[in-house]
Amino acid sequence: MTDALPKWEMRAYAALWNKYKSKEFGHEEACKILKQKKEVVSVLLSDIKKAGWVEAKLDQKDSRKRVYILKNPEKAINEIIK
Repeated sequence: MTDALPKWEMRAYAALWNKYKSKEFGHEEACKILKQKKEVVSVLLSDIKKAGWVEAKLDQKDSRKRVYILKNPEKAINEIIK
């Protein structure tokens, strides 16, 4: 199930989607794309994960880190209206 995102989070999601689509990316890459501080990106990724727009899993190379995969926006929107 996917929930609607606030405008600022949707803009950040869109920027990440334009760069990565459904490819894996890390926290540091997200900081570079969004040009935000680590703390802001941490909150953003947590919020959009809770809303169902991104999945997180442990990095196979470093289990302290997470890798993120964005949900296709068409699929996410279809889940909102159901």
